[in-house]
Amino acid sequence: MADWIEMSFGDLTENFDSHRVPVKESNRESGPYPYYGASGIVDYVSDYIFEGEYLLIAEDGENLRSRRTPFAFLADGRFWVNNHAHIVRGNSLADTKFLLYALLNTDISGFLTGSTIPKLTQGNMNRIPILTPSLHEQRAIAGFLGNLDKNIEINRQMNQTLESFARAIFKSWFIGFDPVRAKMQGRKPLGMDAETAALFPDSFEDSEIGKIPKGWKVGEVKDFYTIRGGTTPKTDTAEFWGGSHPFATPKDMASLRSSVLLRTERMISDEGLSRIGSGLIPKGSFLLSSRAPIGYLAISENRVAINQGIIAAIPNCWLSSRYLLSWCAANMSTIEAAANGTTFLEISKSSFKKLRLIAPPENIGRKYDATVSAFYEKIIANAKENETLSEIRDLLLPKLTSGQIRLDRESAFNSMTHIQTRRLDDHEQNEDS
Repeated sequence: MADWIEMSFGDLTENFDSHRVPVKESNRESGPYPYYGASGIVDYVSDYIFEGEYLLIAEDGENLRSRRTPFAFLADGRFWVNNHAHIVRGNSLADTKFLLYALLNTDISGFLTGSTIPKLTQGNMNRIPILTPSLHEQRAIAGFLGNLDKNIEINRQMNQTLESFARAIFKSWFIGFDPVRAKMQGRKPLGMDAETAALFPDSFEDSEIGKIPKGWKVGEVKDFYTIRGGTTPKTDTAEFWGGSHPFATPKDMASLRSSVLLRTERMISDEGLSRIGSGLIPKGSFLLSSRAPIGYLAISENRVAINQGIIAAIPNCWLSSRYLLSWCAANMSTIEAAANGTTFLEISKSSFKKLRLIAPPENIGRKYDATVSAFYEKIIANAKENETLSEIRDLLLPKLTSGQIRLDRESAFNSMTHIQTRRLDDHEQNEDS
């Protein structure tokens, strides 16, 4: 530690705040370049003012105090920044990525001003003390932690790809009815084996909502799923909380990076659970955030209690939770249209129950679920791996940026390269498929 010295953030950085240009939403022209604000990308625009790798740090906003999401993050490539984020990069004494991790491990509360809306001025930001090793060790630390973050991001991107595959199949089979239309025209359904194609009819018939494939039927959500709602026991009663049962809220749903709910912020006790009429929702149930913003969707990987801001659906026939997840994703405008409320929009259980959907015969419903189940098994595995990687990163971050654990650059990179290579190979194989 003798070779680590405390330096001010301003002495380690070049500042580019004077180059920022805010643009009102009404004046933005849509395009390919990210438009950054205090908490990340807020839009995409047709031009850019920065190119390269920079560190962005929130200048204002409640997140500076709550830190529910990172208040500092990297931007790389070509992008635009408004005046709600400071923009810096490391000078000859500092590695930009190391500064990111050092900041994330720093208590900045004493440098914030503003009683209502926290603000981090440029002057106060520049006074933040950073414990600084040699540039060589900074890069080793940044490389190790950066590789963890890269693998987490690869998993997230892979999950997005896998979910898009499942939803594309759903839209083809159950919204566009592509296999039926192909058979009507004497064609083989694209990308479908003969056994699966044989399950689909070759004609349509009339229904109360228009033409549907012959032999299929129209029903309400409640005809195929058991719908449950939740509530929140008194938050000031200590014995209700800190137990062994996950307690899901819309906040948990909003923080998901995939459609799998593995963990919740709060846990509830047996005593607290006894105050919730719906009890524990079974593993594998579908969850929908029912209050504005409506539309966060997930499947619970564990038995879970829910609060009043979530609607749960439990399959009672051959239509699965994965079927309803894709149906909701494709029909979100229908769900939002059924919502009401004066203070905030909300879709009630009774309104959700009555939403009408087209149900295929059991053999097709089960075939869809079997087709996409491998995607969701991989999504769950990736999400669980990301939990492990995040725990490792969060455990090592304070130890590495304080000098409690020392690294040399070569060993740090070698320790993670094989993982990153494997994750990239997996991602490319899924893209190719």
